[in-house]
Amino acid sequence: MSAKNGGKGGRAVRRPVALVTGASRGLGLLIARELARRGCRVMLCARDGDELRRAERELLAQGGDVRSLACDLTAPDAPAHLVGETTGAFGGIDVLVNNAGIIQVGPLAAAREADFRQAAETMYFAPLRLTLATLPYLRERRGRLVTIASVGGKVAPPHLLPYAAAKFAVTGLSEGLRAELAGEGVSVTTVVPGLMRTGSHTAARFSGDASHEYAWFAAAASLPLLSMDAERAARAVVRAAWRRRPEVVLTPAAKVAVRLQGLAPATTTRLMTLAARLLPAAGPAPEHDVSGAVAARRLDSPAVRRLTVLGDRAGRRFNQDTA
Repeated sequence: MSAKNGGKGGRAVRRPVALVTGASRGLGLLIARELARRGCRVMLCARDGDELRRAERELLAQGGDVRSLACDLTAPDAPAHLVGETTGAFGGIDVLVNNAGIIQVGPLAAAREADFRQAAETMYFAPLRLTLATLPYLRERRGRLVTIASVGGKVAPPHLLPYAAAKFAVTGLSEGLRAELAGEGVSVTTVVPGLMRTGSHTAARFSGDASHEYAWFAAAASLPLLSMDAERAARAVVRAAWRRRPEVVLTPAAKVAVRLQGLAPATTTRLMTLAARLLPAAGPAPEHDVSGAVAARRLDSPAVRRLTVLGDRAGRRFNQDTA
């Protein structure tokens, strides 16, 4: 798949078309930017129209051939509508990046069945439906399918159970699609990132002792030894897709966790059990579904603000709404 112009007889070579979900901010925005830099024509998709318009303006200002469509991917008619708009604008689809997701942090005691359903709808069923709707175009163009899974889809961390359950499901789906579609010329890349400095801690949802759940998660998602620079992560994702790699694991911590789980699953479970004991308890009146931005204001901790400097800076750069 070439993104270059020109060719024999002066004819222009068709530029690849990429559809990226969750593309208004964070990793999705950076993946879309990297694809545009490689010459792709890019359709951005996300739920928040204001964030999406800001992202589109940013990429257009950088010379990208970009359009956007605000939609809720969990709606039954969303895949057909999104694929129709993308193919209508660009004539087809060569690359699908299933990136949209939500992060719910808190102990099981504060979780509700609806949290599991929301996570599964957003990070498993929505990618499944969109993939099925896109497959005719990917088959026609021998395209690329990229699934942004998580180390939480290989090793289940405590206080992230709805998220981990959905990520385990989409990881299995992506690995299965790789085997099913290989003979049809469609490559599938499963991306297994650890924590990245995207600023997503302000958009995550916290339950239980929300402020203290925010404190540990935001710090972990911001510290250099535990998290990865998001721009470097986006380049690694796109490079792996272009090389048609089956899987890429990002961050040293994620690589250690995945390898340990494979070699010593019982030991890994014991370590997760110990970690769970160190995390905040739900308390007698657990909170539910508090945004990271609200939790941070309630906590009002100078120490946590110092620990999250890099993550907060990334959030401002990558279009995260901190209101």
